[in-house]
Amino acid sequence: MSRAVLSLGANLGDRAAALRGAITALKDDGLVARSTLYETPPWGPVEQPPYLNAVVIVRGPRDARGWLARAHELEQAAGRTREVRWGPRSLDVDVVAVTEDDGTPVVSEDPELTLPHPRAHERAFVLLPWATLEPGAVLPGRGRVADLLAALPAEDKLAVTRWDHLH
Repeated sequence: MSRAVLSLGANLGDRAAALRGAITALKDDGLVARSTLYETPPWGPVEQPPYLNAVVIVRGPRDARGWLARAHELEQAAGRTREVRWGPRSLDVDVVAVTEDDGTPVVSEDPELTLPHPRAHERAFVLLPWATLEPGAVLPGRGRVADLLAALPAEDKLAVTRWDHLH
């Protein structure tokens, strides 16, 4: 058994439907909690529309590689193609952190699966939903998520806005 924090994002097509579909699919994988949706500007050098983002916590029999494989399955089901690095996406699912059942964080330097996620501590669109979902959360090797969020530039935090268009 392991516990994983996954970051979900979409900026093509019906963004909310893509995230809802992935979150619904994760119920079968041991979905523990999910954040609300947040709209964020795109990250990276490619011109593209804004993202909707969310963070989910799952717990189940998968190991870290199993969570990565599940992330890729969800992306594929949403029609994700990998044509441009940091380009627009129908669905992006990142494995942010994984902990073993005994609470030991999984650490990996493998370029295919670096854990914890090497840039999560810099990304308000990951930290804000995670801190809201789990106020005491810790990003292994980096510290408390709330502290990491507080250390980010104000403009990064202000750019992440709660998206209340679900109803």
